Amino acid sequence: MSRLATGLLELAIGAAFAACTVQTYARTFSFPIGAPAATPSATATAPPHAAAAPPRLPFKGRLMDGNPRALPPAVAAALSDSGSVVFNYREELSHDHYTVPLALSAFDPLTYVGYPLGSYSVTAFASLGISRGDRVLGDYTAKVTVSRDYTLYYQPTYIELEHEAKAKVREKIDEQLYRDAGRLAQAAAPGSP
Repeated sequence: MSRLATGLLELAIGAAFAACTVQTYARTFSFPIGAPAATPSATATAPPHAAAAPPRLPFKGRLMDGNPRALPPAVAAALSDSGSVVFNYREELSHDHYTVPLALSAFDPLTYVGYPLGSYSVTAFASLGISRGDRVLGDYTAKVTVSRDYTLYYQPTYIELEHEAKAKVREKIDEQLYRDAGRLAQAAAPGSP
């Protein structure tokens, strides 16, 4: 009789646990883990995204420090060997990893239906300096962190996270340049002090 009561108690606890996690379980299958949930009205009415042109800098310049193939689009479009303005661009990446303890995930039934076991993240930091001679025309910094959960069935790579983080941090630098284009044009004018 005691075995029957214990079995029923285990069954009741399992049912209660399952009832509490139905919403989480349903969300697991409704969109990929780590991806933002899309609302039906937003996806039905949104036009296809057109590639936005990078902001144009009002001057040309030389790259003093940095990789010419790894620049924000606005800076890459403004490169010239004969420019009097100098660009210094630098990116740094850091990696992070979190794992749910094995003692918890091994006995959690949600692990086997795709619940996250941990996450990977990459943080990109970028700095851009624009100068002419000893005079600093602009100094910009940006930081972006990209994270993805991983499951028993899906594991992102650091390479894809690095590419996404670099693209986003360069986009942030371009946004800052776009907002500051008027001031930069005045500062870089030939007769400016």
